[in-house]
Amino acid sequence: MPKDVARRSEDQYEVPGRVEPRKAVRARPPKDWRSSNSSKFEKKYRYLRLLPEALIRFGGFRKRKKDKSSVSKKPGELDDSSEQPCGLGCLVSPCCECCNNIRCFMVFYCILVLCQGVVFGLTDVSIGNVQREYSLKTIEKLALELSYDISSGLVAMFIAFYGDRKKVTWFVASSFLIGLGSLLCALPFINEEKNKSKVGIEDICTETKIVRGCQSSDASFQSKYLYFITLGQTMQGIAGMPLYILGTTFIDENVATHSAGIYVGIAECTSMIGYGMGYVIGAPLVKVPENSTSATNTTGTNGSTEWLWTWWIRFLSATLVAWFTLIPLSCFPHNMPGSTRIKAAKHKQLHLFDSKLKDLQVGTSIKDLCAVFWILMKNPVLICLSLSKATEYLVIIGAAEFLPIYLENQFMLTPPVATILAGLVLIPGGALGQLLGGIIASTLEMSCKALMRFIMATSVISLILLMFITFVRCNPLQFAGINEDYDGEGQLGNLTAPCNEKCRCSSSVYSSICGRDDIEYFSPCFAGCTYSKALTRKKTYYNCSCIKEGLITADAEGDFIDARRGKCDAKCYKLPLFVAFIFSTLVFSGFSGVPIILAIMRIVPVQLRSLALGVCYVVLRIFGTIPGPSIFKMSGENSCIFRDVNECGHTGRCWIYNKTRMAYLLVGISFLCKLCTIIFTTTAFFMYKRRVNESTDIPNITVKNPKVKKKRGN
Repeated sequence: MPKDVARRSEDQYEVPGRVEPRKAVRARPPKDWRSSNSSKFEKKYRYLRLLPEALIRFGGFRKRKKDKSSVSKKPGELDDSSEQPCGLGCLVSPCCECCNNIRCFMVFYCILVLCQGVVFGLTDVSIGNVQREYSLKTIEKLALELSYDISSGLVAMFIAFYGDRKKVTWFVASSFLIGLGSLLCALPFINEEKNKSKVGIEDICTETKIVRGCQSSDASFQSKYLYFITLGQTMQGIAGMPLYILGTTFIDENVATHSAGIYVGIAECTSMIGYGMGYVIGAPLVKVPENSTSATNTTGTNGSTEWLWTWWIRFLSATLVAWFTLIPLSCFPHNMPGSTRIKAAKHKQLHLFDSKLKDLQVGTSIKDLCAVFWILMKNPVLICLSLSKATEYLVIIGAAEFLPIYLENQFMLTPPVATILAGLVLIPGGALGQLLGGIIASTLEMSCKALMRFIMATSVISLILLMFITFVRCNPLQFAGINEDYDGEGQLGNLTAPCNEKCRCSSSVYSSICGRDDIEYFSPCFAGCTYSKALTRKKTYYNCSCIKEGLITADAEGDFIDARRGKCDAKCYKLPLFVAFIFSTLVFSGFSGVPIILAIMRIVPVQLRSLALGVCYVVLRIFGTIPGPSIFKMSGENSCIFRDVNECGHTGRCWIYNKTRMAYLLVGISFLCKLCTIIFTTTAFFMYKRRVNESTDIPNITVKNPKVKKKRGN
C-alpha cells in the first residue's frame, strides 16, 4: 500500500484537528431594542430567560414539543437544547454562569479525588499498623486489604452502564459516600481507651525475671476496627468508580480531543498526591514496636487515648472536606455549554470496530448490559491495554506496600521515618509522571498509535532504571545468632548461646543493641548485659557477657560501656542514590498511565467509552490490585530471616530480613510487571495497526473511456 494511502486510511480513524468548545449562545433581544434601552433592561432580560429554564428544571413546566414545520433549522445547525444552566435545583442564577465550565468543575472534582486519596492512604497505614500490633487471622487480613478492590470491581460495570446518562448525580453520590466511608473508618477510634495493663519484661540478663504469660489482645477494639474499616473500605470502593470512570468520560465530553490528556493527567496526579499525603499524614502515628524495660505493671491509657484521638481527627477532617464538595458539584448541569458541538465533532470521527457499533443504541436493561459487555470483551485491543494498565498498577502497589519495609531494613531507618520517606517518594514520583504523561500526549496531539509507542518507550526506560536499583543496596551487618555465631560459641539461626543461656531471654521482645564489637544483638538480654543506664538520649548497657572484643569507652561516671541501644551504623551512604533511582522509575512508569486511558477511549465509539473504562477497571481489579498486595507481601515474607513468636505461640511480624534477597525480589517482580506492560502494549499496537489496514475502504473508481466523436466524411 502506498504511504499516502496508508496515511489517509489512518487519518480517517483519528482526526487530529483540535475541536474547541463553543460558548453557549444566549438568546439576545433585537438590535434596535438593545440600542434604545439601558443595560438595566438587558440584565432583567437575562433573568427572564433563566426563569423558564429554572421552572423546567424544577418540574413545574415542561417544554412543549414544537412542530417541525413551524421551526425551520439551518442545514448543519446543532440542537443545543440539552445544554443547561448552572444552578442548584430550581435555583438558577446568572452569577453562576461564569462557573459553568469544565475548569471550575475540575476544581471541586480534584478536591474530592484528593480527599479520597488521603482516606485511602490513611487507611493503608492504619491497617499495616494494626496488623503489626494484633494477631489477625488470614480471612481478617484479606477483608481489610481487599474490601475496597472487590467492592469497586463488582459495581464498576453497573455504574458505567447506568451512570453514563446522569453523571453529575453520581458525582454527588460519590462525595457523600467518600465522607461516610471516612467517618466509618474513624468510628473505631472514638471513645476507645486501651487500658491494657501488662507486665513488662526486663530486657537485661537476670535469672530472677518476671516472664509474661499468654495474654489475649484487646478483642473489643480489634473486632470494632475490623467491622468498621471493612465497611468503610467498601463504601470507598463504590464511591471511587463514578469518579474514575464517569469523571474521565465527563471530562472527555467537555474538552477537545487532544486537550483531554491534560485534564485527565491533572485528575490522576491529584489522586496520587492524595494517596501520598495520606501516607505522610498517617506516618507519625505508626507505632514503633514497644519493648518494656522494667519489671512493673504498666498501663498505656494516656498515650493510647491520644494515639486513638489523633487517628480519629484525621479521618473526620477528610469527611468534612468530602462533604464540602456536595453542594458545588450538584450545581453543575449534566450537559455543559458547548458540549453539544464537541460531542458532535467526536461522533463524526471514525474509530476502530465502528462499522457495526457507530450507530449502536444501548438500552437500559440487564440484557443490554450483558450484550455490550460481551461486545467489548471481544475487542482484543481493549483487553490488551487494560492488562497493560493492570501491570502498571502492580509497580505502584509494590512501591506502596514494600517500599517502607525495604527502606526500614535496607538503610536502618525507624518505621515512621521509612513511611514518611516512602510517601515523599510516591507523591512527586507518581504524580509528576501522571501529569507529564498527559501534558506530553496533549501537546504532541498523539494519535492512538503514537500513544502506544509512547507507552512502550517510557516502559523500556523505566525498565532500565529499575535494573540499576539492584546494585544500590547496603551490605548486611553482623547479627549475633543470625549470620554470626557468638564468636564460635553459638550456632547460626539460634539466638541462644552459652553466654546468655541463663538469662531467660524472650524472642518476642525485640530491642536491638549495638555492641562495642560492631555486632548487633537481638536485645540486651541476648547480649548478656546485666544492668543499664539512661544518662543520655540513648540507653547504654554494661557488663555484657557475650561482648568480649572491641574498643572500650567510659561514660561520665567512669563505667565502661559495652553496648548502646539501636542498630549499628551500616556505614552505607547509598540512600540518596536509591531515592533518585526509585523516583525516576516511578516518574517514567507514571508516564504511561494517562496515555493508556486516552488510547482506550479512542478505540471505542463515544457512547461506549464509559463502559470501556468499566471493563478496564474490572480487568485492573482482577489482575492488578487484588493479587498485587499479596504478591509483594509474599515476596517480603520469603526474605524474612527471623520472625516474632509471642508467648501464645502466634507468629507475628518479621524482625530481620535478608537484605540481598529482598532487593532481588523487589526488583525482580517490578521488572516482570514492566516487561508484561511492554508485551501487552506491543500486542495491542500491532493488532490495532492490522485492524486499521484491514478496515481501510478504498473506493474502486472506474474510469470510463471518453466518447470519441467520429469525423464526418470518408
